[in-house]
Amino acid sequence: MTTPRPVANSRLAPFGESIFTTMSRLAVEHNAVNLGQGFPDFDGPEFVKDAAKRAIDGGFGQYARAFGLPQTNQAIARYSERSIGYECDPQREVTVTAGCTEAIAAALIGIINPHDEVILLDPCYDSYAACVAMTGARARRIRLEGPDFRITDALLRPAFNSSTRVIILNSPHNPTGRMFDLGEYEVISRLANEFDCIVLSDEVYDEITFVREHRSIAVLPGMRQRTVVLGSLGKTFSLTGWKIGWAIAPPAITQAIRNAHQFLTFCAATPLQRAAADALNCVCDDPSYLLQLRKDYAKRRAVMLDILTEAGFQCISPEGSYFILANAVAAGWDDDVSAAHALVAAGIATIPASAFYDAANPDRRWLRFAFCKQEATMREAQRRLMVRPLRELASS
Repeated sequence: MTTPRPVANSRLAPFGESIFTTMSRLAVEHNAVNLGQGFPDFDGPEFVKDAAKRAIDGGFGQYARAFGLPQTNQAIARYSERSIGYECDPQREVTVTAGCTEAIAAALIGIINPHDEVILLDPCYDSYAACVAMTGARARRIRLEGPDFRITDALLRPAFNSSTRVIILNSPHNPTGRMFDLGEYEVISRLANEFDCIVLSDEVYDEITFVREHRSIAVLPGMRQRTVVLGSLGKTFSLTGWKIGWAIAPPAITQAIRNAHQFLTFCAATPLQRAAADALNCVCDDPSYLLQLRKDYAKRRAVMLDILTEAGFQCISPEGSYFILANAVAAGWDDDVSAAHALVAAGIATIPASAFYDAANPDRRWLRFAFCKQEATMREAQRRLMVRPLRELASS
């Protein structure tokens, strides 16, 4: 009798069920307040939803042009120039994708060869490593040390070599909340130019910032020709389920991305693309929505920090994004996974941040809390956290 062949592709078999799926499933089982998965529990703005209704009624129901509706590409280019000062050709340098996650996959599949290496800065969004695995390339993972999570030349330079093809940068950063500064950008810029490396710059949280305006590495000298800027409608407009993302890059890199994109999804949802064009043009004409978005998230951040600190957690105050890291070990647990399981059983779902690291070299101290939630949701989590002291939960 022959041994059955493994069903899973060997490149993806190590990943299994994502931590987001696991914790969301446990949240349902325990009727927990879900502060784990990073989606808002409130709806997006009416003016964007109304634009989608108009697009559906207006006949935008068939395939769009593979790399994006002309109106959407133009709006993304306009938004990019307004937000980061990056002027681009909407037809030759902008590709609309089914969310930023598809943009990541299309960029890596389009650019990478199996012998290449991709540098990942841990902790990092878990799809980065999975997408690298799909290409057959090697992920070279560099661990940023908390609580500062700073990028230095001494840390990063040893990772670069003649096989380095891409480094993935995410700022504002998930899960740490860091906004990498100019000095850190310059470290990456020097190395990328020295080793002829492409920077994949994930900027989906560009409008959710607290300490300063977002700046893209793409605008640094010498970086435009080697940077792919990734963006998304979902975080800025609280419509994560729409899955409208984009990649902006020089024409040659854009063509490589489109070579993959056309065979992954062909095109993103047409009426939602059309609505995205209206949404982006609206905030370019009148930034009041974006200003209010930041005020609202600044308030949510303050509320969540107060709740977690009062409960007994030591927290890292985020500079951007909508996540807070809290130290589970300092609160009494052995590691983040045991803390996450204890908390979800107590009715609060989180994400153990070790899932964002190379499994061979994780930092097991941190829990990630999402504050893209209504205040009532966060207050219910506060009520549940106050039922038993953290030290008691940790020892049970």
